[in-house]
Amino acid sequence: MKRKMVIANRKMHGNIPDNKAFLEGLLDEVAELPDADYVVCMPHPYHFQVQAILTGTRISWGGQTMSRFEFGAHTGSTSPLMLLEFGCKYVIIGHSERRLSGYESDEASGQRFEEAIKVGLIPIFCMGETLKEFEAGMTVDVVIRQLNAVINRVGKEGLAKGIIAYEPVWAIGTGKAATPEHAQCILSFLRGHIELIDEALAKNITILYGGSVNAKNAQKLFSMPDIDGGLIGGASLNTQEFIAICKAANDAS
Repeated sequence: MKRKMVIANRKMHGNIPDNKAFLEGLLDEVAELPDADYVVCMPHPYHFQVQAILTGTRISWGGQTMSRFEFGAHTGSTSPLMLLEFGCKYVIIGHSERRLSGYESDEASGQRFEEAIKVGLIPIFCMGETLKEFEAGMTVDVVIRQLNAVINRVGKEGLAKGIIAYEPVWAIGTGKAATPEHAQCILSFLRGHIELIDEALAKNITILYGGSVNAKNAQKLFSMPDIDGGLIGGASLNTQEFIAICKAANDAS
């Protein structure tokens, strides 16, 4: 059975004492949860702290976004090479909050995905529909458009080097998670789309669900055959809530 993965996206939250408590609390607990993989994506200024605490442990870490460029006159941006220098293994690409507030297009997300794998980072590629698109029955059209923006740029070989996360925008931070059945339906569709390109890739690629995952619904979500784990936002701000989700992933692996 494929190992489950749980990724904490702590967004623009935290401070040095709070980060320390979260990371050390998480380390204590996941030592007893060997059957799943765990990643923490913190705000970029705290990577020095994450690296100091997590180096040599079972928990990996990553960035929440990155520039399309390795260096240059890009004030306020973070180079993928900078992420590597602080030990990052992963980077979130195309999160809806970046697409909306950062005006990140499908094309720009594809470029970031390509740059990430070029330098050796593992991109966690997010996709998902807005409430308006969901109510209009456009979910499939939106996620396939977003996924194809990556496939058309890096091909199946490049896609194999990343992770996919389906995060319906209407479920992020709203407390209104997609039902396990809806999430399974969309992830199964995405896996089927990839299968048209490469059967082995479809079987092996990690596809996550994100959007109001919590301790109460994690077990049912992770029991679905095509859900390989979760990208966790709000629940990662509560250490015990996040640990409960990690336990659900460990038990489902």
